[in-house]
Amino acid sequence: MPVVRWPTLVVEFLIAAWFGGRQAVAEDPPFTLDEPTRRRCLAVLESGIAAAEFWPAMHAAEALTHAGRAAEVRERLGPLLEREADDQRRCGLARELARAGDTSQIAVLAGILAGVAPDGHTHAAESLFKLGAVGDEAALRRHCEQTDRPPLRAMAAAALARSGDPVALGAVRDMLRDDEQQVFRLAAWVLGAVGGPADIEPLRSRLADAADEQSRAFVEHALAALGDREGLAAVARNLDSADPQVRALAALAAGEAQACETADRLGQMLDDPGLDARIRAAQALLLLGQAKLERASSGR
Repeated sequence: MPVVRWPTLVVEFLIAAWFGGRQAVAEDPPFTLDEPTRRRCLAVLESGIAAAEFWPAMHAAEALTHAGRAAEVRERLGPLLEREADDQRRCGLARELARAGDTSQIAVLAGILAGVAPDGHTHAAESLFKLGAVGDEAALRRHCEQTDRPPLRAMAAAALARSGDPVALGAVRDMLRDDEQQVFRLAAWVLGAVGGPADIEPLRSRLADAADEQSRAFVEHALAALGDREGLAAVARNLDSADPQVRALAALAAGEAQACETADRLGQMLDDPGLDARIRAAQALLLLGQAKLERASSGR
């Protein structure tokens, strides 16, 4: 399990300094992913991708791709996509195959997005957002303009916003003010990825409106992604939530926000009773270790 030592000044720099609101620190965080822990993380992911629980398996595939195991992901998921009939699951498989280098799968997502069957529309738009792809711009704009299916509208706007569309980004910011929990928490999640420092106060203003722990976590983790001190502290707290889904969300947020101060807790979570929490903890630790290596190789 990784051991971390935290001088006071380093803590202050780390809390203040990642993503939109963070500044680069003069020295690397004192974190090293030791080889036994790295192997254990990979074992969690290898077990996860073979699990019967579909979406955690897709999360394990994502993490394995980031860990340099894209060929393994393509080999395992390709045959599954050929046999899968459910459009939502086809979106998950196509997304992870595309992330693993098979970019022809973006056409699969675009086809589901533009198709008549509605079940896969939101998953297709979400997958395109996660990949940073557009696929079918006309279909995204059509879904962004409809108002009958708010989650689909949010995800279509998210994909367009990530492609650099300022009007779509404005639409996401408008959705953050929505009264519906599902809508404003999706908007918060998207702004954590494509927003900036100007979104911190609007996000913070929605914390009091979160009706449940998961909704609050979406907002807190978006704040963390934008470098907000209180959001980063919330990520660390949420790793100890009684809700396994909140723990999984927090582990993912910790890795993406490079919250090295959470490494010890993430190491403990490799034994978490929740499969998705274990997978996201393994992913986070690998991301933290990878970022350290990348900074070292670049001379930073």
